[in-house]
Amino acid sequence: MAHILLAEDEPVLRMLIGDTLEDEGHQLDIACDGEEALQRIEQSHYDLIILDYMMPKLTGYEVLLHIKHIPEKGSCKIMILSAKSQHAEQEKMRAAGADAFIPKPFSPMELVRVVEDMLS
Repeated sequence: MAHILLAEDEPVLRMLIGDTLEDEGHQLDIACDGEEALQRIEQSHYDLIILDYMMPKLTGYEVLLHIKHIPEKGSCKIMILSAKSQHAEQEKMRAAGADAFIPKPFSPMELVRVVEDMLS
C-alpha cells in the first residue's frame, strides 16, 4: 500500500481517481488546488504525487518546480495529468522532474497500470 497525494481541481475526476486508487489498496490524500497540494507535501511524506497540470492558485508545473527544490521531497515519484498532451508540454514536465505524464482523457485501468509501474 502506497501513500499517494492526488491534486486535482475537478470533483468528478478526484472521485474517479480516488476511488480507483483506494480500490487498489492505496492510502490517498486529496488536494483541490496547487497551493493545498504544496501545503500537504510540506507536511507529509508521499510515495507518489499525482498533479493535474491546470489547477487554481498554483499549476501542477509550479508545484513540481517547488517539490524539486525541497531536498527531502525531491526523490518522490511524480505523475502529471493533463489535457495539454502536446509533445512539447510532456517534455517540459519531464525536464522539470516529472516521472510520468498521462494525457486526459485516460482510462482508470491505464492510470492503475502506470501507478503500479511507478511504485514497483
